[in-house]
Amino acid sequence: MTDSPINDTRKAELLSTHVEHIDIREFDARPIVDAMGKMSFTSRDLARATRIYNQMLEDPDCTIFLVIAGSTSAGGCMDAYAELVRSNMVDGIVATGATIVDMDFFEGLGHKHYQALDVPDDDTLRSLYIDRIYDTYIDEEDLQHVDHTIFEIAESLEPKAYSSRAFIREMGKYLVEHGKKDNSLVKLAYEHDVPIFCPAFTDSSAGFGLVKHQVDAMKQGRPYLMIDSIADFRELTEIKIASGVSGLLMIGGGVPKNFVQDTVVCAEILGHDDVEVHKYAVQITVADVRDGACSSSTLQEAASWGKVNTAIEQMVFAEAGSVVPLLASDAWHRQQSRERSPRRWSKLFG
Repeated sequence: MTDSPINDTRKAELLSTHVEHIDIREFDARPIVDAMGKMSFTSRDLARATRIYNQMLEDPDCTIFLVIAGSTSAGGCMDAYAELVRSNMVDGIVATGATIVDMDFFEGLGHKHYQALDVPDDDTLRSLYIDRIYDTYIDEEDLQHVDHTIFEIAESLEPKAYSSRAFIREMGKYLVEHGKKDNSLVKLAYEHDVPIFCPAFTDSSAGFGLVKHQVDAMKQGRPYLMIDSIADFRELTEIKIASGVSGLLMIGGGVPKNFVQDTVVCAEILGHDDVEVHKYAVQITVADVRDGACSSSTLQEAASWGKVNTAIEQMVFAEAGSVVPLLASDAWHRQQSRERSPRRWSKLFG
């Protein structure tokens, strides 16, 4: 631990500048996105991706899934994602555990991410209990508070199997009662009945808290709760079946990307042969397609698996933190005069 005055001073120096999350309401990106549409390369790709997202929003039958992997939430896009939920521009979320727990829930408890303006060697950071995400810092002692809070939530619940969606809903309820940040994706999703799925939920601070809950319960000879990943897949597929038309706004790739796309195939296996592929799809990524990995597979490739429609899709090969604010601001400003019916898919599960 950082218990010497010298170490405490050095840690304070390194953790002195907060990451400030961008507010998509404060600037109107429509003119620049329109101008980019008349350009070439990634600029034109982004403009077309933004038009497709606006098509999703304008389609009265379309359920929109926001799919997030990577560290854009820590890097400054956290409030942008939260605003999409608050403004009824997202109906369901599939994300990594890090995005939901280590980044959003973390800030919901009152903690901050910091700009790494000075990057000493990582062994020094470790000695100061500072975790690094590229050029962003997290106070490990604050992150341990997340571990313990997850443990507390688990201890308060009936010991049974929960989907990640059901457990994250309890996290949102906790933030309503005890949170320190109104603009939390987890909190807003709870309030707006927007389900959040984390198919690799325990690959995050949630994992540490849940392991402690399970080990303590085993030592005391009492039952404990579990995260049911099969229920995650079933519930997300149920939403896809009920929604009909769907669109994907995917930031990064990873497990969340494939998980949400696989709902079409799962529906077919369950006998729902009439379930449509995802009609609209946008993916923003820097993954290289040449290694054949799923995270880097194009949306065109996904069509061969019967997951997405090739007619209305767009890949944008760009660092997401630099283009998500433009796409989201453009869509937010274009949608202000329109009414869109909230889906409230969480109510599907009682």
